[in-house]
Amino acid sequence: MQVIVDIQNIIREARNRAYQSINVTMVTAYWLIGRRIVEEDQQGNTRADYGKALIETLSESLLSEFGKGFSQRNLEQMRTFYLEYPIPQTVSAEFQADNADSIRETPAFRLSWSHYLNLISIKNIEERRFYEIESIENNWSIRELKRQYDSGLYMRLALSTDKVGVKRLSEKGQLMEGPADAIKDPYILEFLHLKEHFSYSESDLENALIDKLEHFLLELGKGFTFVARQKRITFTDRHFYADLVFYNRLLKCFVIIDLKIGEIQHQDIGQMQMYVNYYDRQIKLDDENKTIGIILCQKKSDLLVELTLPENNDQIFASRYETVLPSKEELSNLLNSKS
Repeated sequence: MQVIVDIQNIIREARNRAYQSINVTMVTAYWLIGRRIVEEDQQGNTRADYGKALIETLSESLLSEFGKGFSQRNLEQMRTFYLEYPIPQTVSAEFQADNADSIRETPAFRLSWSHYLNLISIKNIEERRFYEIESIENNWSIRELKRQYDSGLYMRLALSTDKVGVKRLSEKGQLMEGPADAIKDPYILEFLHLKEHFSYSESDLENALIDKLEHFLLELGKGFTFVARQKRITFTDRHFYADLVFYNRLLKCFVIIDLKIGEIQHQDIGQMQMYVNYYDRQIKLDDENKTIGIILCQKKSDLLVELTLPENNDQIFASRYETVLPSKEELSNLLNSKS
């Protein structure tokens, strides 16, 4: 019965909101605990052994009264949390009412404690802000936050933009305002579990991506929806097949992806140009934007791509893909060589 379904949804939503409210309240409490520890530590007590003794005493007292959750390690994390998030904003009215005398201002936290524990381990402040924004806007789980960080999402997006764009990432997260905003280089496809030097065909790669479509959509970025695989394009009695077709709701355009094993050739770019032209002239509506074409390859020559495409190109892009997670050092070196 529909009434049962409706009531079940109401209960689930209420439980979810209650859980989020508890999470925010506890994160705020941990921040306040961290602040109080730092304040006590700074009252003329500059000796390192005093801070250690303070944490030990607090832990013993809090564990005896409140149980687990207040180990010395946890208290150290709360202290670090406050030091990494010192900027005051307005605390919730409910928390203020219950603690008017002891609480001044706290940051407006919107993630779980586990999220913030992961975030404070990111030393680059701009990079941390980016992952915080993306976690909030995309409702990332802890697992997804870890995956995106391990795959170097921030660094990969930074490689595709200029210094102003890098600063914007830390202030607003990933924006989808133009075709270039939809591109990463490289794309990280470690979730396919294809070994780095394992022999596989373009069909194998396509099948693996379809099997892991949810993961691939997350890797593509914001606003992508799946349209078709092996989309047939027919004219003059000839058939051509675009490997994967998506639509981006934010950019309001089709996105065609062609998969290439090995190094990209100029013929591959010409083929993609044909696909893009066909969609622009035969498929897209008047109020939709120009089609984007992405050629995913294992290896590419930037010079070949640059010379094959027109100078004002804003539709066709060639990006590498990796089947294993790159190291942070590798991505950092790429970013440094670009700047």
